[in-house]
Amino acid sequence: MEIFSQSRRTFITTLTLLLASGGLLVRYLTPRSNVRRRVLASAALADVPANGALVFRNERVAILKDDSGYYALSLICTHLGCTVTVTPEMLSCPCHGSRFDRQGRVLTGPAERALERMDVELRGQEVVVLG
Repeated sequence: MEIFSQSRRTFITTLTLLLASGGLLVRYLTPRSNVRRRVLASAALADVPANGALVFRNERVAILKDDSGYYALSLICTHLGCTVTVTPEMLSCPCHGSRFDRQGRVLTGPAERALERMDVELRGQEVVVLG
């Protein structure tokens, strides 16, 4: 068997370097939390119909209005990512038949999760969807 001579100073130096490099690695691999969110869609308040929806096909977002106010839903189906269509009664996925209520909750599968609810801000006479 070989005997390695290792002093206490070498061991402490190695341990310190490992801990410091691990801390740096964690710092640079974790995302920053203060990332500025971008505006996905915006519309005038008057453009969103009462108990209706304003659909932005390119952004795959719908701004909806009901008695409680304005909200936005992602139109990306949680099953396999198809674009959901909006009807007056519900939202439905044309690919596999998932159906969602106007709040984005699953009515019938195969989707198991609700549609993503997007952040909405009211800025003056405008409603803005942030992503």
